[in-house]
Amino acid sequence: MSERPKLLRVLAGEALSPPPIWIMRQAGRYLPEYRKLRSTAGSFLRLCLTPELAAEVTLQPIKRFDFAAAILFSDILVVPYALGQEVAFLEGQGPVLGLLRDADQLDVDGLRTRLAPVFETVRLARRSLAGETALIGFCGAPWTVATYMVAGRGTADQLPARRMAIEAPARMQALIDVLIEASSRYLLGQIEAGADAVKIFDICTGVLDNEGFERWAVAPVRAIVERVKAAAPHVPVIAFPKGGGARLAGYAEKTGVSAVAIDWTMPMQMARDVIAAPTALQGNLDPLRVVVGGEALDQGVDAILRAMHGRAHIFNLGHGITPETPVENVERLVARVRRRR
Repeated sequence: MSERPKLLRVLAGEALSPPPIWIMRQAGRYLPEYRKLRSTAGSFLRLCLTPELAAEVTLQPIKRFDFAAAILFSDILVVPYALGQEVAFLEGQGPVLGLLRDADQLDVDGLRTRLAPVFETVRLARRSLAGETALIGFCGAPWTVATYMVAGRGTADQLPARRMAIEAPARMQALIDVLIEASSRYLLGQIEAGADAVKIFDICTGVLDNEGFERWAVAPVRAIVERVKAAAPHVPVIAFPKGGGARLAGYAEKTGVSAVAIDWTMPMQMARDVIAAPTALQGNLDPLRVVVGGEALDQGVDAILRAMHGRAHIFNLGHGITPETPVENVERLVARVRRRR
């Protein structure tokens, strides 16, 4: 058992001290080596779909910090791109998507071909990683991806998607059903290429009411997990229902995930209380503490480690690391986690 990657041991319910650590968006704009490569790659989408470059970015934080896991460098919006919706990433604006087609016009069957470069990235990264370093694949959850597809961009409160879900629930359900199938195929393609675990990012659940949370956040994730587990029962699934709060009680049982990632607004002790073992927990340091560094960083790390003592836990942030984060603060974070036993 000790030869397995530590991340996979924790995802199987084992408590380790110190816990394995990786950080969301660890391959990205806070790293000078990423910025250098990004400046020569052309568009962001081209970077995501060029296997040699995307694999190099995937491996950059492992070379620098020796994290317990690498996560595929890509973006949640490659799925709508693969389905045939126009997707562009504009400097200073972020992602911009074209007009949403009806669900029956989205090309699920063409997804594997259009995302073949992503699967090759996974193969390249897996071959370059040591056996003790896990490789995580991922997708955006159907609700989160739908909010971008409906609005054509990121929105603060996801109002266009929420309005569609209430005014035209059948149309929203049709879109969600397509995304369930597409996301399942996408994750299974990554697993076939060498991903050891997969993660479903649902970063827009906090805007949903209780009925909406069950229908648009819980049910689609459950459907994806069922499809993944039917084909790859040995592969653990992590979910990140950001903003779920107290509604995370029962979330793991309802969805079948192996681990729940917690955002920084929910105390880890509360998460431990409402999410029963052996479900692993991941998180949940406020990314701002890593920007500030110093004593604020140390206190945040120590509080999480105390709360998670004896529980299967993956140390991570409560959301993605931000571009202005000093690299030396990440080094301090990693050292602080690893010295606590």
